[in-house]
Amino acid sequence: MSTEQLDSGLVLDAVRVTEIAAIAASTLVGRGDEKAADQAAVDAMRTALNSLAIDGEIVIGEGERDEAPMLYIGEKVGRGGAAIDIALDPLEGTTLTAKAMANALAVMAWAPKGTLLNAPDTYMDKIACGPGYPAGVIDLDRSPADNVRALAAAKGVPPEDITVCVLDRPRHAEIIASIRSVGARVNLITDGDVAGVMHTADPATGIDLYVGQGGAPEGVLACAALKCVGGQFQGRLVFRNADEKERARRVGITDFDKKYDLHEMVRADAIFAATGVTKGALLDGIRREGGHVVTHSLVMSSSTGTVREVRMRRPA
Repeated sequence: MSTEQLDSGLVLDAVRVTEIAAIAASTLVGRGDEKAADQAAVDAMRTALNSLAIDGEIVIGEGERDEAPMLYIGEKVGRGGAAIDIALDPLEGTTLTAKAMANALAVMAWAPKGTLLNAPDTYMDKIACGPGYPAGVIDLDRSPADNVRALAAAKGVPPEDITVCVLDRPRHAEIIASIRSVGARVNLITDGDVAGVMHTADPATGIDLYVGQGGAPEGVLACAALKCVGGQFQGRLVFRNADEKERARRVGITDFDKKYDLHEMVRADAIFAATGVTKGALLDGIRREGGHVVTHSLVMSSSTGTVREVRMRRPA
């Protein structure tokens, strides 16, 4: 697939798919039912994908077929056409949606066939920053405090001026303590680490660095977004038992200690699309007004480095 095909043929299709999923999920905002919200987004996204002229395979999805029969890893979608890998999360932030909290998104990334890391459904240690810094300014093998110092030096500010986004989990207590030991600020989020990583690429969010452990599939989605805007990312898979290592082997991963960078996780030009379900730092949520539904999306292409902000209004 050429970069021209990625840009002209598929960019708008990608954002239409996330719009449809976000609209479906929005009907469950604040209703306290995470599973129903996720199911609504999944059903809408599958229908939208199957209407497109693509030969798509889901490499990052809802899990393996026997465990999650909704947009599962290995599922084929589309009517035939451009051969693409698909990474998706029909509803990133099921809890956020159920509780009507900020930053729930419908997200998806596309890349040429065979170029997205087939990350197993395990945890991943992650670190990310936005564009404009020297290569290697952050390193997963350094302490959070040392990464804050390095990023502050590259930015030309004291560590106290750095803000780090971290998922609010007990497992991150040492990370949070390390960050605060050099005076940096910690912005804790309850869910949604794709959005957390994306925040580092938008100066308006005030987030400089993302650190912590989250889902490996979400790491691939976040990498696709950062590839489009030039950020940096490193990740290492975390295995809790032999079953998780076997999942990795099934998708071709044998080096369990490998530290991946952004371009190893997304090895070719990619398209990334996200539509807000609930209002957040990056995107507004779905609104219904005057008999219409209004969406707010981002769609990005790494081949051109373009970021399009898309607002859509249509009859409800």
